[in-house]
Amino acid sequence: MSINVINPSTEDIVASYEEMPIEQVYDILIKMDQAQKIWQLESYDLKKELMIALGQELDRNQKEYANIITEEMGKPITQAIQEIKKCVDLCYYYAEHAQEMLAPKEIQTEHYKSYVSYKSLGIIYAIMPWNFPFWQVLRVMIPNIMAGNAFVLKHAENSIGAANAIEKALVKVGFPENLMRSIVIDISLSNCVINHSLVKGVTLTGSERAGIAVGEQSGRALKKVVLELGGSDPYIILEDADLDKAAKEIVSARLSNAGQICISPKRIIVVNAIYESFISKVKDEIENNFACMDPKDINSKMGPMARKDLMLQLAEQVKKTVDLGAKLELGGNVLDRVGFYYEPTLLTGVTKGMPAYDEELFGPVVSILPARDEVDAIEIANDSSFGLGAAIYTKDIRKGELIARDFLEAGTCCVNKTVASDQRLPFGGINASGFGRELSVEGLREFVNIKTIIVNE
Repeated sequence: MSINVINPSTEDIVASYEEMPIEQVYDILIKMDQAQKIWQLESYDLKKELMIALGQELDRNQKEYANIITEEMGKPITQAIQEIKKCVDLCYYYAEHAQEMLAPKEIQTEHYKSYVSYKSLGIIYAIMPWNFPFWQVLRVMIPNIMAGNAFVLKHAENSIGAANAIEKALVKVGFPENLMRSIVIDISLSNCVINHSLVKGVTLTGSERAGIAVGEQSGRALKKVVLELGGSDPYIILEDADLDKAAKEIVSARLSNAGQICISPKRIIVVNAIYESFISKVKDEIENNFACMDPKDINSKMGPMARKDLMLQLAEQVKKTVDLGAKLELGGNVLDRVGFYYEPTLLTGVTKGMPAYDEELFGPVVSILPARDEVDAIEIANDSSFGLGAAIYTKDIRKGELIARDFLEAGTCCVNKTVASDQRLPFGGINASGFGRELSVEGLREFVNIKTIIVNE
């Protein structure tokens, strides 16, 4: 069966790919196992040298790689370039720090010697999404390769070109062939990959539904699994917040990548004392700075949504939210033009029982929720099955930190800034947003054998 990748801005076919039969995938896994057994024994110096070379390759050809992102899923070209630059930093970070993160840890006991060592597992199977088609792959792949693992990737159907480009880049700079491979399969065959004896771990970034399916199958196969799922991140705006700063940062974070970001501000909770004032500032920020544009235009801040079905789903969620009593302040329309363009949209008066409150809206919709006071705002923030990120804006930094640390239920909580992943810090969620961590030392150690060694004379 053929898979057509559609440019979401022009609706033209970018490329077509043939799905692989499962027998071909099994042959690939055998070759990967052979490559991994050699790779795990290579020196750290070689791994570091090749990882630096990969960073340099991405840096030299950042526009070429960014164009793949823009053509396949519609991200504005300047944002796509920033994604590649972030991947460059990631390569250099793990090249520099992986050795110390994987160094044996000596523990004093009554024995002659006892320590913990960190050893590779084998082949790790990754199921990755389209919204950050390079970053979300590399932030899992790079630490795994530095740990001595091999990496087999099933990318989203509209990001196969990105997957192939990543595979080619590794070989180009000198990584062994078959250490990283992209496979093109129907999702129905994913369980066959998970069940394969050569696959030692599974990682998914995707929807809650996909996470449940992959988690269940991984459990049946007794495979280590990391799930980074959806989010409906709450952002609390307290009475003493810098409203101009909050409005500017939140609108930018929400509408970047056409709102298709797991950790963007999905539920903006504003205390009543500043509710109307903040709405006015958000409205001005959207009207003055955001409009649907050709993603190849260097001035574009917001392009199309990645797929037509996702655009229509979002339109239905917005319609239901308004039908249930929310106020449509701006937008709310599918644009009558070629491409999957949905207007930047502002909803206010969002309350429990509406899709914009209860569900994840994966698109360019700013949803503002009223709260009586600080206590009510925290309760609303935690009234969600998700737990990926959260933020609070206040000039009282001590109070903000206290609320972020002790009261907000999420994997990452920020004060006076928007949530973003950073290679130096662990990233992941709780509850319906998944479990396990990516990035930093915690992410590096997710797919290693944490082996205890005890030696007596």
